[in-house]
Amino acid sequence: MKTLGEFIVEKQADYPNAKGELSGILSSIRLVAKIIHRDINKAGLTNDIIGNSGVENVQGEAQMKLDAFAHEKMKAALIARDEVAGFGSEEEENFVSFDTERGRNAKYVILTDPLDGSSNIDVNVAVGTIFSIYRRISPIGTAVTLDDFLQPGHKQVAAGYIVYGSSTMLVYTTGNGVNGFTYDPSLGVFILSHENIRIPANGSCYSINEGNYLKFPMGVKKYLKYCQEEDDNSNRPYTSRYIGSLVSDFHRNLLKGGIYIYPTSTHYPSGKLRLLYEGNPMAFLAEQAGGLASDGYRRILDIEPTELHQRTPLFVGSKNMVEKATDFMAEYQDS
Repeated sequence: MKTLGEFIVEKQADYPNAKGELSGILSSIRLVAKIIHRDINKAGLTNDIIGNSGVENVQGEAQMKLDAFAHEKMKAALIARDEVAGFGSEEEENFVSFDTERGRNAKYVILTDPLDGSSNIDVNVAVGTIFSIYRRISPIGTAVTLDDFLQPGHKQVAAGYIVYGSSTMLVYTTGNGVNGFTYDPSLGVFILSHENIRIPANGSCYSINEGNYLKFPMGVKKYLKYCQEEDDNSNRPYTSRYIGSLVSDFHRNLLKGGIYIYPTSTHYPSGKLRLLYEGNPMAFLAEQAGGLASDGYRRILDIEPTELHQRTPLFVGSKNMVEKATDFMAEYQDS
């Protein structure tokens, strides 16, 4: 039985130039995961963390009480680390520069969606936390700048998520494969439960909000019809599985095979998901597990960000399924 702490220390040798800094950040994220796990499991017993907070976030979306709670806990944990120079969150309009002596000398910046799918908390559906870690590009000894956060996804040094479901799991990559750890609350530790996760090249389910079907591009509509048709080899029709929480849908498809799609629509012509907080970390994980991630036409990890809260379409999951979906997108691009 190997704990997350032991695994981090063991893998630290893979990054001799990091001097343990990346390990320290992952340890902070582990702590935040425990705190959020604890409070999510009390959500039905207290009104302090469930329901709408009555304010909107920077995207103009209703902010749930637990969104704000998770955001503040994540920020506080990272401020306490000597290794973190700055922090960007889906819940905050601007990035936060940890403009202290140790912050100016830190090497990394963190981007996070502190609580993905938080509207599901009230009905006891799985939610998650997503994080992404980059090495800063501004000079050490200065405060971080916007450019430190607007890096393409292929520059990530680590990314992962925590899914709070029937069990709490932390899944992450540092560019050498994907590993998953299940939380044992009786011991207070995350234990390696899913080593070297590989997403099947083909899956049997697709995850998309089909209620928006009429608003989708023609390529997506044609791909969905393909998913629903029978074929000679009995591989189709695929099963539709959509939870409405990116972390939960992605996690299922990562383990069992499948494709998650959140395309453009007439309501969201640029897509709805955030490139930096959701698209890039999930794309990094998918590719490290043998899958693919695209915006329908290009690799997610190659997109050059221009805004902190930039949106993107997302096709992510099993390699062959994503390739087939993008084939339909290319064929019907002008429709």
